[in-house]
Order: sequence, then structure tokens, then C-alpha cells
Amino acid sequence: MLASEPLKECVEVYRITGRKVLAEKVYEIWVEAPHIARHARGGQFVIVRTGEGGERIPLTISAVRGGEIRIIFMAVGKTTHLLASLREGASIPDIAGPLGRPSDTRTHGTCVLVGGGVGTASLPLIADELVRAKNRVITIIGARNASLLLLEEELAGISDELIIATDDGSRGFHGFAADVLKIVLAREKVDCVWIIGPAIMMKITSNATRDPGIRTYVSLNPIMVDGTGMCGSCRVKVGGETRFACVDGPEFDAHQVDWDMLLQRQRMYIDEEREALEHYHHECSCRGGAA
Repeated sequence: MLASEPLKECVEVYRITGRKVLAEKVYEIWVEAPHIARHARGGQFVIVRTGEGGERIPLTISAVRGGEIRIIFMAVGKTTHLLASLREGASIPDIAGPLGRPSDTRTHGTCVLVGGGVGTASLPLIADELVRAKNRVITIIGARNASLLLLEEELAGISDELIIATDDGSRGFHGFAADVLKIVLAREKVDCVWIIGPAIMMKITSNATRDPGIRTYVSLNPIMVDGTGMCGSCRVKVGGETRFACVDGPEFDAHQVDWDMLLQRQRMYIDEEREALEHYHHECSCRGGAA
């Protein structure tokens, strides 16, 4: 009997094919990931790990191009700083996905997408699917100032209408995205709304659709570890029940979310995150590298 062939280890290489700085501390990278790109849908995400034993972080799939996916993130902690330091041609050791439930991008009618800050990165894939399903799409993007606005031209090309808001009035409407949403709701019938951004922004903005009873989705961003529902770290309370953002979401009915619990859980490891980032900066300075 002939000896069987030794098993060959199959290693996926996630090579970075493009990298760009979009705004202060905000980065865009394109990564070769054919199996993820093939199945990715709007609203889904990946879990990224930059090294053996490293932290796992969830990042939304912003766009798909052939066998590549785009992720956009802000460098705020140790792992996102490490990710930001990678250049075109470098590889990311581990990317798992697509994870989470896709957005409900069937035919609704008139849909409004609201993006705040880096949450805007989630909108292109959702907007594209909604347009393909023959919806009318109005997109609102907001930021503190004009220099922090993301994907303006891209979203203008996808959406039927794009409205910009800045807190300081340096571009577009002077005010918050929530104010613009109220204006849109007052002028026409809206069938469905997506709001994606910082938790406090989603909480406040979703109040605009509560009384009219408009179906409103938010993409929740609690602490997440494995992305498969096993660890329970991403638990949130929705409609009085415990749900796991990684497998039951990340999108949920905005009017059913326990926002106070989400905001409290997001602050659980602030001290540890700060300590890890300080240690990373110290290591970089000792090596003479950029942090």
C-alpha cells in the first residue's frame, strides 16, 4: 500500500494592494481576499488580526472590487495603529469573513442613509445594493469639519441625492446629520433609514424617526473578540433581549436598542486600551520607527 501524500498546509495571503490616507488618522486599504469578496454583502464585516497573538478587531467591508475588499478605519488604538503602519505590498496574517447578517437591501421605496464620521465607510456597499434593488437613495454624511468628510464623490455617484453636513459649517449644511434627516423627513415620505456612526450619534439621530415610526437600522459596534457568537463579549440588549452583535447583527432596530447599556460597555476597557497604545508608542520610539 502506497503511503499517502503528506497534507499541504493551505495559507491564505491577504496582500494589501492599495493604501490611502483619507483624513486625519483615517486610512483606506484594499486587500486581496477573493473568498471574502465573492460572498460579501452590505452591512457585513471582517475580523482582522495583524499578528500572532494579536488583538482581533472588527472592521466593516466598505466596498468590493474584483477579488479585493476595502476597509476604512481610524487609528485610535494599538492594533489600528499597527494596521495603519502597513504599506502597499505588505500582508495581513488573518482576516475572517464575511461575518454578520447582511443589510436588508430589498425594495423599500425611498431610503435614507446617514453616515457619521468613520461610519460613513459602511455606506457605499449598502447604497449600491439598494440602488440595484430599485430604491431611491438619499445619503447624508456628517463630520466635525470639511477635512473629515469621507467618500463624498463616491457616494454622490451612487446615491440619487447626497447631502453634506458639518458641525462647524465649513462644508454643506451647518449642523448635525440629525438636523438634515429631520428636514428630509419633513419634505417627503421615507420608507427606511440606516444610521451608522458613533453610538451617541446613532442614538440621537434615530430619535428623528421614532415618532413617525419609520423602520430604522443602526450598525452596533460593541467590544467584539471572536466574531462567531462564542465569547459573548459583543452582547447588546435589543427589545429587552440579549443579542450578539456579531451573529444577530451588526444591524438592529434603532428604536429597540438599549443605548445606555451599549455606551457603558464600550467604556469598559478604556484604561487598558490607553495603556496598550502608550506601550506601543514607547516601543516604536525605542526602535526609531513611526508610531
